[in-house]
Amino acid sequence: MGRERTPHIGLFGRRNNGKSSIINCLANQDIAIVSSYAGTTTDPVKKSFEITGFGPVVLIDTAGIDDTGELGEQRIKKTLQTIKLVDLALLVVTDNQWSDEEQALVDAFNEQDTPFIVVHNKTDLVPLAEEQCKQYSQAGSFAVMPFNTINANTDTLIDVIKKAIPESAYTVPSLVGDLINYGDIVLLITPIDIEAPEGRLILPQIQAIRDILDNDAICVVLKEREVDVFLKKTNIQPALVITDSQIFLKADASIPKHVPLTSFSILLAHFKGDFKNYLKGTYKIDELKEGDRVLMLESCSHHVACDDIGRVKIPRWISTYTGKQLQFDVVAGLDNVSRPIDEYALVIQCGGCMITRKQLHNRLGAARAKKVAITNYGMAIAYVQGVYNRAISPFVKSQTITTPDYL
Repeated sequence: MGRERTPHIGLFGRRNNGKSSIINCLANQDIAIVSSYAGTTTDPVKKSFEITGFGPVVLIDTAGIDDTGELGEQRIKKTLQTIKLVDLALLVVTDNQWSDEEQALVDAFNEQDTPFIVVHNKTDLVPLAEEQCKQYSQAGSFAVMPFNTINANTDTLIDVIKKAIPESAYTVPSLVGDLINYGDIVLLITPIDIEAPEGRLILPQIQAIRDILDNDAICVVLKEREVDVFLKKTNIQPALVITDSQIFLKADASIPKHVPLTSFSILLAHFKGDFKNYLKGTYKIDELKEGDRVLMLESCSHHVACDDIGRVKIPRWISTYTGKQLQFDVVAGLDNVSRPIDEYALVIQCGGCMITRKQLHNRLGAARAKKVAITNYGMAIAYVQGVYNRAISPFVKSQTITTPDYL
């Protein structure tokens, strides 16, 4: 599925503990700047790297957790935020260190359910003490690795990394594999409008095409204006139709009711989102009150079109449906939400095609903790346009979905 499959591995620790040097050893090339000056790495820096026999990973080099000054505090904040992005953490220590800095990182790893390996670096200068090794292990580390860049036991460290990376970070479940069979015809309805990138399809559409082909099915791609003509001329009965959420009403009218219909966004919601809680949270739309605040979460930063789906269309559709004056805030990429999450009545997350499953679930963690209802772009659109039961029916046993108690 592109970049969101790639496991992310973060290196954390104090300044000058050798995080960048370890990255260079793992990659066997100088891809990170190394200096004896403490604080050389000022912001999280991503480096792509191929582990032989495993596949690509993304290494994230972070600023020291013990940075100082006003700028240092900002760098530490960025470092801690990076933990939400990674599937595995390497806690780099030297001199048998263990104090507030290391404990803060371990607490953050545990809070985000991020497995971690303690790498005791520069063992050529100070060997790893047995007592300290026990303390690292008791802190919850997957393993404790003595290491030095002079006689680097890189293969051993890589073997431990391969074992520690959660399977969910690199396994590739299928988008449609549980919905179709060999030889089935799947119809993709892909509008070419102002938001469509010039000369190409958007990532969810590309992902769907590849997944359909991987499942030995037949993929037919067309625009919404050609759907009626295509069905009439060919008499084809697709096994599944996937549409852009923005044209649900057109697709619902064109596709025979017995043919399963969903959207790219809902497909991604089921594939990597918090689908169970999305199902519960969608009903919150009916309970929105005058002046309620709704949070729109985009997973990528992009140029905003005049009729942007998350910033314009969905707010307009929900406001029209509810008849209420609502306040909509938009947070793009993986930026922090500036307001307390419990000030929102509803959080609406995009499909998340550009981020990993863990990043998406971590992003929604604060809302779940505060019992704030969450849903997905496509599911919200289907709900206010009256096609919700049909749109989710490929993924649930019954088209009659009762309102669950999400609070």
